[in-house]
Amino acid sequence: MYKTENFKADTFTPAHFESEHEIKLNGKTIPYTTISEDNVFYNSEGKPIASIFSYSYIRSDIEDYSNRPVCFAYNGGPGSSSMYVHAGFLGTRRITYGAPDRPTSFGPYEVIDNPDCLLDIADLVLVDPVGTGYGVLLDEEEGKNFLGIEEDAEALLSFIETWLRKYNRMLSPKYLIGESYGCTRSAIAAGIAATGGKDRAYAVAFDGIVMIGNTVTVGKYFGENLHVNDAILGFPTYAAVNYFHNKPKTKDSLDTFVKKAKAFADKDYLLALYKGESLSKEERKNIIEKVTYYTGVSKEYLEKNGLEINDNTYRQEVLKKKGKAVSRYDGRMTRPLLEPEVIEVEKGLWDDATADQYDPYFYAALTGDILPYLGVKLDRNYVNMTMYYKTWNKTETMGNTGEQLRNAMTRRPGMRVLFANGYYDLCTETGYIYHTLDHASLPKDRITLKLYESGHMIYIGEKNIKKLTTDIRNFLNNK
Repeated sequence: MYKTENFKADTFTPAHFESEHEIKLNGKTIPYTTISEDNVFYNSEGKPIASIFSYSYIRSDIEDYSNRPVCFAYNGGPGSSSMYVHAGFLGTRRITYGAPDRPTSFGPYEVIDNPDCLLDIADLVLVDPVGTGYGVLLDEEEGKNFLGIEEDAEALLSFIETWLRKYNRMLSPKYLIGESYGCTRSAIAAGIAATGGKDRAYAVAFDGIVMIGNTVTVGKYFGENLHVNDAILGFPTYAAVNYFHNKPKTKDSLDTFVKKAKAFADKDYLLALYKGESLSKEERKNIIEKVTYYTGVSKEYLEKNGLEINDNTYRQEVLKKKGKAVSRYDGRMTRPLLEPEVIEVEKGLWDDATADQYDPYFYAALTGDILPYLGVKLDRNYVNMTMYYKTWNKTETMGNTGEQLRNAMTRRPGMRVLFANGYYDLCTETGYIYHTLDHASLPKDRITLKLYESGHMIYIGEKNIKKLTTDIRNFLNNK
């Protein structure tokens, strides 16, 4: 767990920074105020125990904010700061993107005024949860009140209610934008806001949620116990990664190829895995040929694994002949295979090309450019990621993510949800979205699904960030 020896409750002073700026968006100059600050939680004795740190971008030439949306955005983990969505696509300053497989871990880094920023139509609040980024946990014993699925969601709700009152925005349309575990956070928070928490009710209602890299499921934490073979759920993504790297002999577009792969997996491949050894030689041969065609794995791999594809070994298998492994976070990105093979399987999950290439870039951009630009000067380490997920309280006493999202959408009849996922995302694969939409009893007329030629961080790539922000812009405008 991230230690907090430098932050003592009796000497902790909440930080607050304000600055004025302007940015040109869609041909207009937009003036705005930024407020970067601690949002402190206190115990019953009035002692500070933790802080969520927020970065608010508020357009300053608006007379009536009652119809102006405000978006609360965060990453996931659990244990991630808002560094990626902040420096990657939402802030008024962001990094630039080149080819997906170019090395970016070393400078020079480029940070620009963000031409795709949404600030012209909505105010933005970037959120570092407790213990991440500049957020702090002042009392380790109080961690049980923040470091868990429902605890984290209720902390977010408390912060949002306080922020809305503080800045007189209760009348404004309210949106959540969460990435990865941030989708879990959003679904649970929206459900609790609609039905009540463990010890209190909440007064806030959300107009909509943007889910980036879906983790909403009808199973337990991150889709556990779905009773569906992972190879079936992952198959559309395997097909996309294979399409990108191995260029199967087809005239089909990426989308058509993936749809055909999903149709095959949903019927023929699913049945083959069920039948197992009772398959005839001819049936088995045909299945192996089609699985190899769609996913790029070898006949030997399938024979060795009983026709099943495993997420972890797939990443080392699909480009094995080229001596490369693909990234879990973005299947477009590669690194050399590790030797011997047992090392590759054990280390492959963590030696990830996307994280290796982009983490230093995002961190340098945020701490070296964006935070100084906002006037933030703090004698704290900016913690981009903790290991909270190792001890995270996964108990869901009030319902899983799919149930809580359904609770929110049925009790808030106008609430809408935009699911946004990358074709090449081997972390939160597109098959899980389809499964959720097929089983969670969500109001389909208020659900939008958009897919992107990208990975887990779907905004990586100049075309992708423009497409994503355009889709979110249309979503906020209810188009």
